[in-house]
Amino acid sequence: FLSVTEELVRRRAEHNNCEIFSLEEISLHQHEIEKLEYLDKWCRDLKILYLQNNLIPKIENVGKLKKLEYLNVALNNIERIENLEGCEELKKLDLTANFIGELSSIEALKYNIHLKELFLVGNPCTEFEGYRQFVVATLHQLKCLDSKEIERSERIQALQNYPEVKQKIREQEQAYLLKRAREKEEAQRRMQERKDKKQKQMESKLGFDSSDSLQNKENHQAEGDREQETWRTVEDDEEDRRFWEEPTPYTPESRLETHRYIEEKRRAKDNIRESKKREKPLQTLVTAEGKVLNVNVPKLHFSLKDDEENNQIILDLAVYRHLDTSLLDVDVQPTYIRVLVKGKPFQLVLPEEVKPDSSSAKRSQTTGHLVVSMPKAKEIILAKQKVSTSIKDSDCNILQKNARSVQVEKLEVDPSKYSFPDVTKIIQKKEQIGQGPIRLQPEKITETKKSYVDFENNEDV
Repeated sequence: FLSVTEELVRRRAEHNNCEIFSLEEISLHQHEIEKLEYLDKWCRDLKILYLQNNLIPKIENVGKLKKLEYLNVALNNIERIENLEGCEELKKLDLTANFIGELSSIEALKYNIHLKELFLVGNPCTEFEGYRQFVVATLHQLKCLDSKEIERSERIQALQNYPEVKQKIREQEQAYLLKRAREKEEAQRRMQERKDKKQKQMESKLGFDSSDSLQNKENHQAEGDREQETWRTVEDDEEDRRFWEEPTPYTPESRLETHRYIEEKRRAKDNIRESKKREKPLQTLVTAEGKVLNVNVPKLHFSLKDDEENNQIILDLAVYRHLDTSLLDVDVQPTYIRVLVKGKPFQLVLPEEVKPDSSSAKRSQTTGHLVVSMPKAKEIILAKQKVSTSIKDSDCNILQKNARSVQVEKLEVDPSKYSFPDVTKIIQKKEQIGQGPIRLQPEKITETKKSYVDFENNEDV
């Protein structure tokens, strides 16, 4: 059975820096606890204790919590109220949806003089005739029962009818206890039947296995595994259907049985999953001859660039954007790189040898990609390269300046002349040199000149 452990208490005490000796409030709900212990020794200063939705069958080991003001043990397997006399400061007690049938056990709460609120909704005792009158008359300090305030007139009336109501409650209790005894016997019988059935199934499986020869096992192992897996699935489905469709009374035993059945199924599934993981062959990353293979099990896009300018190789691996970086493991070797993404290997052989010690890995904040920079092992002397580049740069500058000067001389234009070349002068020069019989053009030019001379500039126009 599961009980309260120190590890569990410390884990639930994060709000108190995991210190349990000074803890005043703790919530241990939905932890499948089957026994309540140690809290009265570890957490003496507790004021609020939440234990709802567990499998606690009995209230125990809380009597030394003198400062406890609120105890919530709703949705458990508690059948009677007990061991709360030492909780001197108890003001509120929640016992909703338990199995309390001994209503007379509430007399143990008479000593809790500060108790103001009590919740018993969903218990078998609430169906008893005269239930509320009995509780109101028994606990004089109570102000509220099942979220309903107790009025003074109600208490007076309950006290007047107390002897009769008490007798009725006793009779109904006796009938309930007899019914519970029968339910316990039925639960034990059903549990024994289940155990016997499981034992027979195990024996039949062992007998079937022993009848098979070793040779048949080796020859038909794969087919047998598949058939066995299918048979198991069909059998499990049939068993689940029978279990959930079988009508059973709602008792502490049936609730515990259901919980253990679910837990058993969960463990069986986990075992199957673990066995499949173990049976799965490991991915071959390096052959027996020592050859490194290219592997991409996570099926991620990637790019490998050769950065000659910085003399390095850059790997850009498209890792999932929202994947936590703690799930990545990068291993750079001189000839290859290996990245484990959630345990799945990505391995790539590098084109050149690199320096693992000088390599760096970064995550992109926008895309989430993993960028690994790996400097090459073969270094290039950068000093000579710088000198040569500087000389080349100076030569280029000189050439550029000369070219610009030549271009400027060619494009220079006298502002007093037209912006286009004068064709007439070219012809005159050719005439002086004596090239060809071109004598008609000068006459045309003189005519144009005369036309310019005869031109009159009239300012009035």
